[in-house]
Formats: sequence, C-alpha cells, structure tokens
Amino acid sequence: MSDFLNYITSNYQQIFSLLGQHIYLSVFSVFVAVLIGVPLGILVSRNEKLSKPVIGTANVMQAIPSLALLGFLIPFIGIGSTPAIVMVVLYSLLPIVKNTYTGLTNIDSDILEAAKGIGLTSSQTMRKVQLPLAFPVIMAGVRISAVTAVGLMTIAAFVGAGGLGYLVFSGVSTVDNNMILAGAIPACILALAIDFVVGRMESKLSYTNRAVGARGRKARSFPSKKVLVPATAAVVILSMVFVYPMVNAKDKITIGSKNFNESILLGHILADLIESQTDLQVERKLNLGGTQVVFNAIKNGDVDAYVEYTGTGLVNLLKQEAMTDPDKVYDIVSSEFKSRYNLHTLEPLGFNNTYTLAVRPETAEQYGLETFSDLAEVSEEVKIGATIEFTNRPDGLPGLMADYNMNFADVKAVDGGLRYTALESKETDVIDAFLTDGLLEAFGLKVLEDDQNFFPPYYAVPLVNGEAMDEYPELEGVLNMLAGKLTDEKMRELNYKVDSLKEAPEKVAREFLEEEGLL
Repeated sequence: MSDFLNYITSNYQQIFSLLGQHIYLSVFSVFVAVLIGVPLGILVSRNEKLSKPVIGTANVMQAIPSLALLGFLIPFIGIGSTPAIVMVVLYSLLPIVKNTYTGLTNIDSDILEAAKGIGLTSSQTMRKVQLPLAFPVIMAGVRISAVTAVGLMTIAAFVGAGGLGYLVFSGVSTVDNNMILAGAIPACILALAIDFVVGRMESKLSYTNRAVGARGRKARSFPSKKVLVPATAAVVILSMVFVYPMVNAKDKITIGSKNFNESILLGHILADLIESQTDLQVERKLNLGGTQVVFNAIKNGDVDAYVEYTGTGLVNLLKQEAMTDPDKVYDIVSSEFKSRYNLHTLEPLGFNNTYTLAVRPETAEQYGLETFSDLAEVSEEVKIGATIEFTNRPDGLPGLMADYNMNFADVKAVDGGLRYTALESKETDVIDAFLTDGLLEAFGLKVLEDDQNFFPPYYAVPLVNGEAMDEYPELEGVLNMLAGKLTDEKMRELNYKVDSLKEAPEKVAREFLEEEGLL
C-alpha cells in the first residue's frame, strides 16, 4: 500500500493529466452518441420498417471486439483520439437507440389518443408527451453508455489518444501493479461519478419531478434549456480547448513508439533531443501498439518519426528472407523503405536488440538447456508464452519452430510484460525476449543461445517520414547525433532502470541525453 501511495505522490501530475484526457474523451464520445442515437431512436419509433435494420446494425457493432474495431478504423482515419472516439460512439449507440425506441413505443395508446384529441400535432405530442414519458428509459440507456464509455476509453492509449489506459498498458508492459492501479482506480471512480451525475440529471429532468416542481406554474417544455444549454456549452468549450491547439499547431513533429518500454524510452529520447536542438513543437504518441500499427501511422503521416529495428524491417515489413550481415540488412531496409514508402532510415543508434528465448534457471537445469537446439529436443515437454506479435511474425515463432524443428506442448500468446508474469507463476516455461530487456535481469532468467543464427540482426534505427524530412531537413542532423551512442550494455542499463527500478521512461531518457551532453 505504501508503494502505491508513493507512486501516486510522485506521479500525480501525470495521473491528473491523463484523467483530464479520459474525462474529455469519454464525455465527448457519449455526447456525440446521444446526438446521433436519440434522433435515430425517434426515427425508428415512427417507422417500424427501419427499426429492425437499424437496431440490428447497432447490435452487430456492439458484437465486434473493440480492438478489432480499432484495427479496422486505423487505416481509414489514422491514430489518435479520432478512432477512439468513433469506436466508443459506435459502441454507445445500441443502448441509446434501443432504449429510445423502447421508451417511445411502449407508451399507452390511450395517452396518445388523448393528446391527439386535444389538438396536439405529431411534433407537439412527441415533445410534450412522448419524450417526457420515455425520458427515464432513454436516460437509462445513456447511463449504460456513459459507464461503458469510461471503460472502453482505456483502450484509447492503444492508438495514442492518451487517457488512463496509458498507465494500464504501461503497467502491464513493465509488470508494475502500482502503475496498473494508478490507471484502473481513477477509471473506476470516474465511471461511478459519471453514473451519479447522469442519474442526478435524470432525476432533475424527469417528468414526475418537474410536474411536482411546477405546481401552480406552467410546466416547462421538454427538455430543460437551463440544463441542456450549459451542458452543451461545456462540451463545446472542452472540444475547443483540446481540438483547437491540435488543429492550429504549427511546426509540429509527432514521435511515435511501439507498445513496449524500450520503444517508449527511445521515443522520449528522440522527442527530447528534437525539442532541445530545434524550435519545433513535439507531440508524443507513444505506446501505440505493435509494429504494423506504428508503421502504418508513419506511412500515413500520423507519426513523423519512430525507432524501428532493421531485422523487423527486412523480414516483417519488407517480407524478405532473413540474413545475418548487419550492413547488408541495413542497406536493403534503407533503400526499400525510401523507394516504397518515402521513409528515411537514419544512422543506427548502436545496439542490436535481437530476439532470444529465456527460461527459469530451474527449467534450464532440469533439461540441461544452453542453446535453442537443446530446447528443441525437449520442446514437446514445455509450454511457451510469447508476445502476440512474436507468434505471428515470419521471423518469430513460426519460422523459429520450422528452423529448429520445435513442437511445443502449448503456445500461449500474451501481451508484453504478462509473459514474464506467466513464466514466474509457472503457467509457461519459455518466453520470447529481446537481448536488451531489463526484465531478463529483474526476473533472473536464463537466456538461451541462438546457435543456428536464426534471428537476423535487429539494429535500432530512427525512421522519418519523407514529407517531414523535406519540411524540416534539420531533423536528419539532429537525430544522427544519437548514432552509435547506445551500445547493447547501455540500452540494457536504461531498460533495467525502467523495467526493474520503475523509473519513468521520460526521466531515464532525459538523464541519458544529459550524460551524453546532448541536452
């Protein structure tokens, strides 16, 4: 408990900043969903032929896994807050549309006949009779959508939109329960708070309460302008506060990263160096996801620069055969990236973060494991827990199993730091890792030798989008100041500070640049 409180006091500014982003994204998404869902619900309540296809479509959207929906949206609308908002809006529509439709179509027909009998038009009946009576049911749908939106918005960090999910994803990657709780607890409190606020709005605006409060006075038409006008204004102001600076930002460079700590750390190093050596404004979209997410982002211009690995570029992105000559790999990657995608491959940072396999010391002793070939002989008796990306890459598990003739008893695909947790709890026996992983030392694991040199060299290199390079040619000289500065030992040391000592990646990045005299 004391460790958690120490983490909170040390990082409260970041937590409050991410909480603010989470509130904005959640409230804005639900607001948009209400603007779309309520009119749509009214429409289908008046046209029975539309009800089944519209509600059926909303049901289908609700059934699509959230990460799958995000993955589908990224190629069309890029990364950042936009795909996250679109995803939450789509998920929020079903309860709002369905409850609006249900509330309006279940009003006693005698009441509607009475309204018609006193001369109310169709629109007047809707405004003065149907909506007030259906309001509690509609608000129940809004409450469900609002609470769900808070939970769903944690996934926004997956596409660089920020929010409390950033702490959750980062905590999982580093096996840091304090960081996970720092993101999860405020998200839970926020969900309860939003549910309470919407509930109070429902109570204040409900037909029964307004009727009681309006004794002797003319009842106000639905809805109450005293509530809706300030609420609408607040959302508009919030939108302007967050969106206007992003739309009007000039001379801005966006730095991205993948969803593991080394990549996040390197992203901070690039961003800090650019800020210190140029007048450019830097936006950080870190912890975005796997290779394909970040690579598509830089191709589309959503990200201007990030650090990639030459082996990943050769095999996973260019789909070429693996080779062991690091200079040849670099030349091919640099040439192909420029000709195919207009991406500039800058000078290598210095370290080779190749893949490896690791086991618990007792497992290595039990089976006499020193090399990958040793593991292949007993692979049918052990379980491997590898990252999701590694299990799908040709230079990952599929190629490794074919090359070494491995046949594991079970393959469990997990995310980031969870594979270390699974290994420690003995749910798995083998994991994939990078040679510079700080967690290898933290968990005291045995690293096996790739004795047949299956993995190609993975030298870290900054990639820069061609349009950004043309507009800001000084980027090449600035980022090449890092060339050769990060040896294998230095990168492992920096990773250890983040993974094991739980230091913030931005702090470790800044200290490294200061030590090198680059700040």
